[in-house]
Amino acid sequence: MKKITIKDVARESGVSIAAVSYVLNGKFNKVSDETIRAVKEAAENLNYVPDFSARSLVKNKSMLIGVIIPQTEENSDIVIVNPFYSDVLGGIETKARENGYHILLSRVERGRGCFDVSMQRNLDGAIILGAYEEDYCKELSKVKMPVVFLDSYVNNENFYMIGIDDLYGGYIATKHLIANGHEDIAIVTGKIKNHGVMEKRFHGYKKALEEAGIPFRQEYVYSGSVNYEYGIAAGNEIVNSGLPVTAIFATADIIAFGAINSLKAWGKQIPEDYSIIGFDDLSITRMFTPPLTTVRQDIAQKGMVAADLLIDILEGRNKKGIKEMTLSLNIVERATVCQLTK
Repeated sequence: MKKITIKDVARESGVSIAAVSYVLNGKFNKVSDETIRAVKEAAENLNYVPDFSARSLVKNKSMLIGVIIPQTEENSDIVIVNPFYSDVLGGIETKARENGYHILLSRVERGRGCFDVSMQRNLDGAIILGAYEEDYCKELSKVKMPVVFLDSYVNNENFYMIGIDDLYGGYIATKHLIANGHEDIAIVTGKIKNHGVMEKRFHGYKKALEEAGIPFRQEYVYSGSVNYEYGIAAGNEIVNSGLPVTAIFATADIIAFGAINSLKAWGKQIPEDYSIIGFDDLSITRMFTPPLTTVRQDIAQKGMVAADLLIDILEGRNKKGIKEMTLSLNIVERATVCQLTK
C-alpha cells in the first residue's frame, strides 16, 4: 500500500504543501480557519499518518519528552500500585500530545541513573518525578537538555521545579484533626529521607502539634513505604500497640486506604474509633467507603503544568524565565474525620 504523504494531503485539500505543514504542525495563526478544516478533513479521509522521523530531522528535535520515575520504594512497582502516577502521567501526556510531543516513560531502578536513558533516546527534555537530590543532580548536570523536577526538593539552579508546599500540607492535615478535638495523632508515612516530600509533610505534622501545645511522641510515628500494604501493616501496629491514638494522618491516600481497611478488619469504626485524613485526593477517594477526607492537590493539573513549562522552554516561550512553581492545596472534607467526644 502506498504511503500517504504531505503532498497527497495538499492535493486532496486543494491547498499548498506549506499550508498543510502549518496545519499539521499546529501553526494555526498562519492559515485561515477554512484551510485548517480542509487539511484536517483531507488528512482524515486519506488516513494520513505523520512521519515523525522526518519531522524531527526538519526541526532538529526528537519530539520526545522523557518521563523518568526513580524506584524510591523497595519491593514495590510504584507506577502500577499507586494511582497517583496514572493521574500525573495523564496530565503530562495530555499537554505533550496537544503540542505535538510524545512521552517516553522510564522507571529507573534503585542505584541506577537516568543519564543513559536520555542519551540513548535523544530526548528533547525530561520530567523527573520524586527524585532525591543526592541521587541525580551530579549526574544530570552532564545532560544538555532542560530537566523539570516534579515533587522533588532539589537545590540546583540548573533545573526547573514544579511542586506543592508539602510542609504546609502536613500542617493543615494535622491542624484539621486538632480542630476536631484530637491530640493523640499518629502519622503513617513513607520513608522519611532528607529533603524528601515525606520529610516535609512530617515536619508539617510536628509544626501543627507544637503550635497547639501538643507534645510530639516518637511512638506515634509509623514510617515505611508509600503503598497500600504498608497502610495495612501500620493499622495493625496501631491497634496492637495499645496506644491511645484517636486520629491518623496518612501522608498519602494509598496508605490511608490500607490503614482504614486494616482497622475495619479489627472491628473498628471510621471515624468513630479512628479519624483519618489522607493526602493527594486521588480520583478514587470519593468512591472509597467511607469517602476519604484528604489534603487535595490537583494531580493531573500538576502533570500538565510540568509539561507546559518544559514545552515552553523547548519552544523558546519561557520569556519570564520561570524556574519554579508551587501549586495550591486545600482540605476536602468527606467522611473519615469526626469531632472527638470525650
